[in-house]
Formats: sequence, C-alpha cells, structure tokens
Amino acid sequence: MGFVIQKFGGTSVGNAERMQHVAGIIASSLKQQQVIAVVSAMSGGTKSEGTTSLIIRAFEQAMQGHAFRKELSLIKANHLKALEQIVPEPSRRLETEIDIRDEMNRMASLLKAIQVIRELPTRSRDVLLGAGERLSARILVASLREKGTEADFVDLSDVVDEQETAVDPGFFKRLQAKLAEVCLPRPGVVPVVTGFFGMVPGGLLKAVGRGYTDFTAALIAAGLSRERVDEMQVWKEVDGIFTADPRRVPTARALPTISPTEASELTYFGSEVLHPFTMERVVSAGIPIRIKNTFRPEGHGTVIVARREEAPPRVTAVTAKRGISVVTVQSNRMYNAYGFLANVFKVMADLGVVVDLVSTSEVSVSLTVDKPDDLERIRAGLAPLGAVEVMTGRAILSMVGEGMKYAPGTSGQMFSALGKAGVNIEMISQGASEINISCVIKEEEAEKGLRVVHQSFLEPA
Repeated sequence: MGFVIQKFGGTSVGNAERMQHVAGIIASSLKQQQVIAVVSAMSGGTKSEGTTSLIIRAFEQAMQGHAFRKELSLIKANHLKALEQIVPEPSRRLETEIDIRDEMNRMASLLKAIQVIRELPTRSRDVLLGAGERLSARILVASLREKGTEADFVDLSDVVDEQETAVDPGFFKRLQAKLAEVCLPRPGVVPVVTGFFGMVPGGLLKAVGRGYTDFTAALIAAGLSRERVDEMQVWKEVDGIFTADPRRVPTARALPTISPTEASELTYFGSEVLHPFTMERVVSAGIPIRIKNTFRPEGHGTVIVARREEAPPRVTAVTAKRGISVVTVQSNRMYNAYGFLANVFKVMADLGVVVDLVSTSEVSVSLTVDKPDDLERIRAGLAPLGAVEVMTGRAILSMVGEGMKYAPGTSGQMFSALGKAGVNIEMISQGASEINISCVIKEEEAEKGLRVVHQSFLEPA
C-alpha cells in the first residue's frame, strides 16, 4: 500500500464533533492506504477566535506589558472541553489532559518572560505558535484511539537543526528528508503530525506565513517521494477548487482537475487554493494534490496535477481580488527615457510593497497594490518621480486557463461581455505565461463582473 498524506485545516478540527469526524475519515482511509495526518491548530467560531489568532493576541498583549490571561484561559477551556466530549471516561483522557495543562503552563511561563522584557525573540514566537498544533494533534490522537485506531503523536518542534542559518532551497531539501524520516509510520499506526515544524531562521511566519501547515504536509510528501506517496490530500470545508467563488456565483462548479500554474494564478488573484511554494514542493516530486471537503468525504474533490489526460479548457476559472488600490505616476521624464521604471520599482522594493499588476504608457505607469495602510508611504516615496494619483476601492478581475493561449479572441470576448453589462474597465494586464487575463474594475462591480465573465465562458449557451 502507498502512503497518503492528509492535512486537516483548523476548521476541520475546530471542535470535538469535527475532531471525531476527522478521526473517522482517517480510520476509513487506513483500510486502503497508510495514512500520515498533519493538523493545524483548532479554529474558533470566527478567525479571531481561533487558537493561532488567540496566541498571536496573547504575545502582542505580553509585548505591551498587558495581561494575557483571558486568551490563555479561552485556549485551555476550548481544548479541555473538546477532549472531555471526545473521551468521556476520565481515566482514559487523563494522560492527554495532563499534556494539555503542561503545554498551557509552558506558554504562560514564556509569555510572563516576554511581558517583563517587552521583547519577543523570533525563537520564542515560533515556540508559541507551535503550541496550537501540539494541542490539536494530542486531541486527535486521543480521538483516534477512542475509535480503536492506533496513533502516535509526532512533535516536529525540534526537527530543524540549530546550525541552520538561512532559509534557502538547500534548507528545505534537507528539511523534507528529515521530516520523511521522522514521520515514517509504523505499520497500522497513524502518525499525527504537528503542522509546526520547528524554529526556522528568521521566523516561521516570515519564512512561510500562516499557511505553514500545508507546507509541512508538502515537505513530508516530497521527502517520502512519489515511490511511496500516492497523493497528498488537503481537507477543507469546500468540495474543491471552483470555476468561481460559489458564494458570489451560484452557478459555479467544482473542477475535477487543475494544473499547478492555474492554481497558483487563482491563489494570487483572490481564490484560496494553496500557496504556490507549497504546491511546488509536491508537484516537482510528481505527487498529485487533492483538495477535499471534510464534511463531504465521499466527494471526488479537485486534483492538482502537472499533466492532465484531457485537453485543458479554454477558460478554467474566474476570480476577483478586492481591496485594491491603483497608484499612477505621470511624468514627461518617462518619454524616451531609460531607468524610470527601475526607479519606480526601487521605491516599491524599498517600502516592501508587493505590486500585482503593471500598466505603462509613454508618460505614465500604473501599479496595483492591496494594502491601504501603505498608500501614504507610497505617495511620498514616488512624489519625486512625478505626479502621483491614487484610486482606492478597486478590484482585480482575473480569468485563468491554460487553454486561453490557443484560443484567439478570448480577451476580446471577456471585455465585450463586461462592456455589455456596463462594467467599466480601468486597467488591463495579461500575464507573461498567457494563462491569465486581468483587468481592474470598481470594487462594487466585482460580483457583477464575476457573474458576467463566468456566464460568458463557463456556462452552457
């Protein structure tokens, strides 16, 4: 039997009922394949109530010298309540209960030290972040054992070599090999692995971001290689990747397959799929990634695969990224000049601002950015180069599909459909890969634009 890596997000393990449901999915999968489970921290009713968010709020409070007891009490109560509901017999849950209390005590001690020195070292931040995954992993192990499935708790907190000094491709290759060794399951026993994989040079959030549990699963899959891993599964609360956001476009449908490049474009321009860096580790190893719904495990899901058996459709999906601002620099010095664009991008790089789209004429350049807090700094930084105009309240509407490069007239059809619907296009950009056509429109017209383009390309005539 090959291995399957199953990653469960915070919503999937958000309470006792969901933990038990996940344990059932793992037990069912174990009949066919050896399972390695990777878990995120437990979510809450809202994102701000999730374990990771509460931990971040606690260390922010400690940094300012404020009390953090409320956040820790809520984390502790949530996990002990879930454990009690999953394992009603006190003697059977005692060991896990002790582990939870020990973890909470370690967090409290570390936060007290931070509260005194008013400083949060990178390693301390990573230790605190990892607590959420350690707590949820222990409860999932208890849930599996309660169902009669043997499981091991695997803590990756110490897996990174202390001699590592930089996060580079070599670092991740060494890490994935070590993860594969540590997570290799015993026959018939499910390793329940913490999504947190140890102290990373520069800090985990900076190196990977909040999606580090997906990345952990990807590193394990790549380390074990295609010879042993059949697929990596990412379990969410949706049926897969859709042709559009089904909350905005009721006629949207789940895609059976999608390419890594298309998935990356959709992620970048507003759809929550997987971080491109995560996909790269798995796809480069030849391992397919399947997005599945925790609440409908019988569904097929969407498979991210490098090579499709069927020809790619002209348009695969359409997405919208809201909260966009357009910054335009106009200067006669651009005309027949060299180095002007380099100066513009140097300003943005110095400010640490990410640019989504770029459009130029002979005397102006327009850039889109998605962080409104940066706008005044951007305006001040670009002012020496020319007249700066800022437009807020915009959205990027993007159409993605590998088949578009083979279909002349695709962009014309898109813009014609938007024009007929009265949606004004303010800026146009086509990706160098020729699988993305994007335009900037007013944010209040984003939903209409999504529906119009989806109807034009992805619904039967």
